[in-house]
Amino acid sequence: MVTKIILLVLFFGVMVAVGLYSRKAAKDVNGFVLGGRAVGPWLTAFAYGTSYFSAVVFVGYAGQFGYKFGLASTWIGLGNAIIGSLLAWVVLGRRTRVMSKHLDTATMPDFFGRRYHSKAIRIVAALIAFVFLIPYTASVYNGLSRLFGMAFNIPYTVCVLVMAILTGVYVILGGYMATAINDFIQGIIMIVGIIAVIAAVLNSNGGFMEAYKTLSAMESDVPVTQGLQGAFVSFLGPDPASLLGVVILTSLGTWGLPQMVQKFYAIKDEKAIKTGTIISTFFAIVIAGGCYFLGGFARLNDVADITVDGKIVFDAIIPNMLSKLPDILIGVVVVLVLSASMSTLSSLVLTSSSTVTLDLIKGNLVKNMSEKLQLLIMRIFIVVFIVVSVVMAMKPPTFIAQLMGISWGALAGAFLAPLLYGLYWKGVTRLGVWAGFIYGVGITVANMFTKWFSPINAGAFAMLGGLVVVPLVSFITPKLDKGEIDFSFKCYEKQKVVEEKIALPDDVVQK
Repeated sequence: MVTKIILLVLFFGVMVAVGLYSRKAAKDVNGFVLGGRAVGPWLTAFAYGTSYFSAVVFVGYAGQFGYKFGLASTWIGLGNAIIGSLLAWVVLGRRTRVMSKHLDTATMPDFFGRRYHSKAIRIVAALIAFVFLIPYTASVYNGLSRLFGMAFNIPYTVCVLVMAILTGVYVILGGYMATAINDFIQGIIMIVGIIAVIAAVLNSNGGFMEAYKTLSAMESDVPVTQGLQGAFVSFLGPDPASLLGVVILTSLGTWGLPQMVQKFYAIKDEKAIKTGTIISTFFAIVIAGGCYFLGGFARLNDVADITVDGKIVFDAIIPNMLSKLPDILIGVVVVLVLSASMSTLSSLVLTSSSTVTLDLIKGNLVKNMSEKLQLLIMRIFIVVFIVVSVVMAMKPPTFIAQLMGISWGALAGAFLAPLLYGLYWKGVTRLGVWAGFIYGVGITVANMFTKWFSPINAGAFAMLGGLVVVPLVSFITPKLDKGEIDFSFKCYEKQKVVEEKIALPDDVVQK
């Protein structure tokens, strides 16, 4: 217990110290929200990765989907790395940075408002972001608190409150730069921690081959493959269709999440994009791949330890696996998951507060806002957002994975297509954007009441459907004014002189 407490005190001390150090970079709105658009590749890549993966992945998703799919759940981690990190950086990174600076936007709703020249789109996008970031935040609290309860026997309420206060302190003090620096520190802890935990868990089960043999002897309880021997060590697991839904939600979802895309706004330069792409992808392979690989051995738990009233409690699977480790490793795990969760929370509360302040209040409720007043209101709303999410976290309505599915489904379902097409295609119309918003949120909310699909599959359906709905509606509705479109895309036409090692010279045709 002494070891665990010492590790936590050191961790909390460093987080607060970084917040104090970063105050000088948070003296204006640009610095507080985007770090002055001067954040380097390592900080940006780690900020992206640590915001991506939290206790939701480590405790909720790894446990639930590892139990359902076996070692095939590792595909989810690889999908996160390839689609959610590598392709996201390649497809969105540069264009988002260029156009967001050209349009002078600091948030995703502000980007939509300026790109589509619509104040109403900006306001509605801000409301969607604010409302649906809350359940995601609650799911992060829930996952972390379960782990704290296992390690320290501390009441759930105390865990939630302590984590909320500490996150609020360093975000309020240092803004985006504080979160970026802390994310880098937390990312290093996550990499070291996940490697140590996987090695320890496998060792406690007799090593990889012994654990693999035990898992291969278990019969699948999924109806479509009832009785299939070795289903949990097979290439695609016992239920490939459901596995694909999880891969889509957790991988493609990052393309439409405000707290993820906003990382691209703050990138310093071209080198930062290229280096950040590599670092972010490597980070995702280690963290996401490691988490889901570990979860693949979930069925090696004693069923009695993870069952309540005859039902499997998925959120208890990973904590139960870890409870058998030595105290020093449990301490490492707690700091690992705390790092992942606080980095995600800091990103969520900063995104939410800046969205409400800059997109809802500024120019609508308050016409002329000074920089000082904007900073004050953002800090106030950081507190408000934390309080609301804490209240929701006290009595979460469902499992961690389902909470995240609702949040990601609505946000990415509404925002992914308008963002992606808006960066590449001049033909997107305002009605096309409205159709995307209505479809993404509508599918998610309707499914909450009808329960036609699981929240995971509903979220995946919302994202993929939005990619079809937005262009279809745009083809048959009035186009934006040519001047409005040309203004937005003018940023891509600027000429830059580069060295030949970066761009090959054009062939000269001799006449």
